[in-house]
Amino acid sequence: MDFTGFLGNDAVKARLSGAFASGRVAHSYLLCGPAGSGKHTLTRILSAAMQCEGRSGKIPCGVCSGCRKALEGVHPDIITVDDPDHKAMTVDPIRAARSDMFIRPNEGKRKIYIIPRGQDMNESAQNALLKILEEPPAHLMFILATTELHKVPATIKSRCQQFAFKRISPKALAGRLDYVARQEGIPLSTPAAELLARLADGGLRDGLSLLDQCSGAEGELNETVVLDVLGLAGNRRTAELLDCVAREDTAGALEALDGLYRDGKDMGALLGELAALVRDLLIRKTAPEGGQGLLTGGYEERTIRQLLQRFTS
Repeated sequence: MDFTGFLGNDAVKARLSGAFASGRVAHSYLLCGPAGSGKHTLTRILSAAMQCEGRSGKIPCGVCSGCRKALEGVHPDIITVDDPDHKAMTVDPIRAARSDMFIRPNEGKRKIYIIPRGQDMNESAQNALLKILEEPPAHLMFILATTELHKVPATIKSRCQQFAFKRISPKALAGRLDYVARQEGIPLSTPAAELLARLADGGLRDGLSLLDQCSGAEGELNETVVLDVLGLAGNRRTAELLDCVAREDTAGALEALDGLYRDGKDMGALLGELAALVRDLLIRKTAPEGGQGLLTGGYEERTIRQLLQRFTS
């Protein structure tokens, strides 16, 4: 795994690979963006690139001992600072790590500290980290990741090189899911890959998790199988209810509602699904191309097209 194999966020990839190729490496990086957009993956690639012993051609090379240990998460000079016992990260993990930060690396060129939940640091933890970032030893590198940039103080931001991650486009996600399915021997249809990509909402990790969840079914993994396995088959009935509304079929709408209620459908959840479906239809009506990335997914294209014909904006 190297920078070239990283999916999406091409601007981030280009800046970082260029910095490593030219030797202009910072001592602190701040990676921010939505969950599943690749921050954790890029953290591993960054760590491996810094510990790479070859540093010729592809960066990281993925072959040397430093790369392999970094990518496998067993390198002694790559330390994750977290506080799993508390929702908010207290000052204790920072203090515990601080005594070792000034000791030179055991094997690699840098001692790398990763903080995966930058938004969860309390004020004491932020102040303790800031003191280290102000005058870090030459061998020290920090990588902070966060999904909520506004919770990271400006004093910490100013001492880090900041990289903003975007959600991965549905088209790129569908392509990667199709590639993974072919590698794993999963007969994934193109419409099903596109549906999974929309459901993943820009997160590759979520997309792969959904693909794995659906992959046990026999035969071709198509849209119908995805909807059934993920428990979204009820969306068809929600669409049927909205179709009755569009046709002003009051009796049919009440019968559909009664069937959903008897099957245990939560009425609050049903209203939420109806609102999401109407929102998707409005986006498709007003921005059929540019709005693709904003769709919630979960509905077959045929169903959406039929409903589009019944409603005006």
